Amino acid sequence: MTRQYVDRIRTLERRAEAARDSFDPDPPDDDRAMTVVREGFGPTVSLYCESRTGDAWVRFDGDTFDRLEATMNAWLDLYAACYGVQLDGTYAIREAAELLVDTHNARDTAQVLTGVPDR
Repeated sequence: MTRQYVDRIRTLERRAEAARDSFDPDPPDDDRAMTVVREGFGPTVSLYCESRTGDAWVRFDGDTFDRLEATMNAWLDLYAACYGVQLDGTYAIREAAELLVDTHNARDTAQVLTGVPDR
């Protein structure tokens, strides 16, 4: 596995931790939800998609994969909190990637996965 993915996962993971530590929910907050999607959830799922496409197909070891998926779930928890919903989610990153490929929209992907906000 290339070092670049490990470093990028670590960066996304730290960014999620910092966002969670500074998070002060005031739901509903559509603008903040979009920031969470744009700066965290979207890039995390996109990294997974990138690692699975083209000639650069990367297989993550178990710990790295778990960290990537946990990071995505941390972002989804923050996204839902923007609407006053507590998730503590355990969503599969593969499912998120498939939805992102189908919808071409990270916010729609977050909404479909979490059901937040109601459609």
